[in-house]
Amino acid sequence: MSPDVMPEAQIALTVTEPGNKTDRAHSRARAARRRKIAVMAARVLLLVAVLGLWEALSRTKVIDAFNFSMPSKIWDQIYTWVMHGTAQGPLGEQIWYTLYEALLGWILGVIAGVVFGITLGRITFLADVLGPYIKVLNSIPRIVLAPVFMIWFGLGPASKVASAVVLVFFPVFFNAFQGAREVDRNLVSNARILGASDRRVTLQVVIPSATSWIFTSLHVSFGFALIGAIVGEYIGATKGVGMLISQSQGTFNTAGVYAAMVILAVVALAAEGLLTFAERRIFRWKPTGSDS
Repeated sequence: MSPDVMPEAQIALTVTEPGNKTDRAHSRARAARRRKIAVMAARVLLLVAVLGLWEALSRTKVIDAFNFSMPSKIWDQIYTWVMHGTAQGPLGEQIWYTLYEALLGWILGVIAGVVFGITLGRITFLADVLGPYIKVLNSIPRIVLAPVFMIWFGLGPASKVASAVVLVFFPVFFNAFQGAREVDRNLVSNARILGASDRRVTLQVVIPSATSWIFTSLHVSFGFALIGAIVGEYIGATKGVGMLISQSQGTFNTAGVYAAMVILAVVALAAEGLLTFAERRIFRWKPTGSDS
């Protein structure tokens, strides 16, 4: 056989194998799209079913509409706030006030948690000295600190920011601390062999390795920041979504309480979506699925 002549089976394999890979990729993409559509449809149907059942039970007086309200009244309350504002001013201003407090507290809490977590994760002596104190502080129910911050900082945003900071700090700290402790020792040893200083090891090896641990805590911690801001506003404030909840409760406006909760849920979901998008952009190198 001439070396220039390729066997038929080999020709067929050469021609069809790329096509088979392409077909498999297209099949997986179609399956992923179908599954995503099915999941979204199931979520919408579940939400519609729950809201419909709630509305029906309230209208037929199976449950007390005064205590549990109903979706239609909650929607009417949100519409009224959007179109006519609240007693404290426009609804957008109340949302921004709460979001500002939560964001500032979240940023400060994340920075403090990461710095302390990485530092104590790298310096064992310091971790041994401060460890018992951190455990004691973590055991304190941090929500009860909100009245203390109110006394210290007054009714302004500072007391709400402080509440958000203490709620955010500990989950971020423990994840950053564990991430620093879980760094591959071979990477650290190789960096030191190449002449890296402690500072360069921390910045170029430890922190990048702990990033996935830190991002895991960010998803939970923003919800904690919102809780800190809302609790502070509920105890005492001049504006904010927590203030709306407090006033609605004081006037027995159940629909107003639920409406404020719906607004907070939308804000939290939007923040979660932004964090997920940022995480995917940063960790694009991570495999998302099997290629087989």
